[in-house]
Amino acid sequence: MRPLQKMMFAIAVVALAAGSAWAQTPTTPAPPATQKPEPPVTTPPPGTAPRPFPEGAKVAYIDLQYIASNSVEGKAATAKIQEYAKKKTAELEGKQKALEAARNKLLQGGTVLSDSARGQMEKEIDKMARELQFAQQEAQSEQQALTTELQNDFQTRLNPIIDQVANEKGLHYVLSIADSGVVWVNTGLNISSEVMKRLDAAGKTK
Repeated sequence: MRPLQKMMFAIAVVALAAGSAWAQTPTTPAPPATQKPEPPVTTPPPGTAPRPFPEGAKVAYIDLQYIASNSVEGKAATAKIQEYAKKKTAELEGKQKALEAARNKLLQGGTVLSDSARGQMEKEIDKMARELQFAQQEAQSEQQALTTELQNDFQTRLNPIIDQVANEKGLHYVLSIADSGVVWVNTGLNISSEVMKRLDAAGKTK
């Protein structure tokens, strides 16, 4: 089975949200969204039994986002990103408050300072601002590296399980439903739950 296209986790949403907060820049409202067709129904409605896998079917699909959001591995990865984002956000907020305090001090008492004292304080504020900007960029870079590492690790664990299920069912190929362009699908072809169960079970034996 060919390697799957690198997936985007739910944790990527956390990464983007944290990156936006660290940037400390105002956001611009997004333009109105254009009308898009509804995505295909890939899971049965709550309370209904899943359809059986069609006998003799040679094609199946998986919902990577579903697996990443609901599997033990995916939840653990999300928790790691959230923990990192929380820690870095606290650090950056402390630097931001210190910078704002220094600016307010200069603004309120700058008129009574000597030229040399005021110049020294301005240099100190400029240094603090540069350090904060560097810390923001470094935090974003580190979080992106962590996200990529977790994604690659997740994919490395997931691909052999998909390959195993596909071989057992005699499939010719497995689609990623989010990338397939499908507008209707027999939900019995969804092997996400089976793949996720095996992924969780494999995690318990590590």
